Amino acid sequence: MNLKSNQIRLIAFDLDGTLLNAAKVLTPRNKAALEHAAEKGILIVPTTGRLFDAIPEEIRQFPFLRYAITINGAAVFDTETGDNIYRAEIPLEQAIEIMSYLDKFPIIYDCYKDNTGWMTRSMWDQAEVFAPNAYYVSSIRTRRKPVPELKEYLRQQGGSVQKIQLFSTDPALRTALLKELPTRFSHLAVSSSVERNVEINHEAANKGAALTALASRLGLDRSQVMAFGDGLNDISMIREAGIGVAMQNAVDEVKAAADLITGSCEESGVAEVIEQILQQ
Repeated sequence: MNLKSNQIRLIAFDLDGTLLNAAKVLTPRNKAALEHAAEKGILIVPTTGRLFDAIPEEIRQFPFLRYAITINGAAVFDTETGDNIYRAEIPLEQAIEIMSYLDKFPIIYDCYKDNTGWMTRSMWDQAEVFAPNAYYVSSIRTRRKPVPELKEYLRQQGGSVQKIQLFSTDPALRTALLKELPTRFSHLAVSSSVERNVEINHEAANKGAALTALASRLGLDRSQVMAFGDGLNDISMIREAGIGVAMQNAVDEVKAAADLITGSCEESGVAEVIEQILQQ
């Protein structure tokens, strides 16, 4: 594939397992490639399942960072003005219905609402049991506010929910929920980004739809957009981008959807491709 820097005007990238290595670190090579691309006038857009405040500070502090796609596409905003460019949230009653169903299973779950994470305290207390590693335990501890009971809290607050996330230690149960939730409940996008988790968004809250909305807002054709990813929640943007790039460490479904495959997150695979387009 002929990659030309004068063709690409926006580069979107997942964080965990894509831009960041397994230690959740931005490598110097990836950082330098993003800086060089920005110097060439290419927009750099983190596209993540995280809240904006959970994006590593090093990335949030990039002087060239103007737009961010967060919560799997539930929120797209202008970091300079604070304007919402795109929103897609789960209606309150459906969110509560989903959580009531999840209560049947040996899992823990939380939700994002108003750009903040919330969780039933008894589930928050079990983070060490269910989270896949110490990083996610710490994330739950620091970025989820425990409340006595999440469904009741949501009823009291009112308003829609940006995302529901669950963790299961049973691989078979996790696989079953990935398949069952979108058939049991209407208008959902159900995906996964890390071991043990399932992420539940409104069907319009996916990285592909959000990326398309941002490109449209900026007057860009899809041929001018490149996207990098590794997890199931990246497939939609890999397909929507003019050039979709899968990491070598990506799941098979992402590789199948991609136009090309680059090195792994440990090998600064994002930089590998950006360097190619900037050399043209």
